[in-house]
Amino acid sequence: MSTALHTKPVMTVPFEDHIDWYTLEGFPHLAYHICAVDEAKRIVDILFKFDANSQIALHRHKADYITLTLRGELRIYRPNGELKEIRPTGAYVSGTADGEPHREGGGDEDVIAFFSNRNVENLVYEILDDNLNTVATLGMAEFKALHAAQRD
Repeated sequence: MSTALHTKPVMTVPFEDHIDWYTLEGFPHLAYHICAVDEAKRIVDILFKFDANSQIALHRHKADYITLTLRGELRIYRPNGELKEIRPTGAYVSGTADGEPHREGGGDEDVIAFFSNRNVENLVYEILDDNLNTVATLGMAEFKALHAAQRD
């Protein structure tokens, strides 16, 4: 005896449509959603959305990190604006604290990437001017406050 399976189309909505995105004043071309801040484990997990064909502020990672490009193409730029690397959808990259300062941005479409910052001592990101001077910092305390605010 055979049984025919009947299926009907499933309407799918991109996962990012279910995410509440937030922005920070003074940081154009960037939206974020903080997934978790765990002080005991020293982890800050964030989803970032970078605008297409744009670059965010120059910065340096102050904690070890893992990135996973979930949609689009994550582009990494050197401080002078030169394209350094392209990470396509599915790219999984592990990096260490205090690497080369850089900017990130999207390719021809907005990009969404997951950043898991690990071994956070205090700072997660150091924001730099074009002369590589620190103009702002974002650390565990700031991400903890932003995370609490997005849940309110």
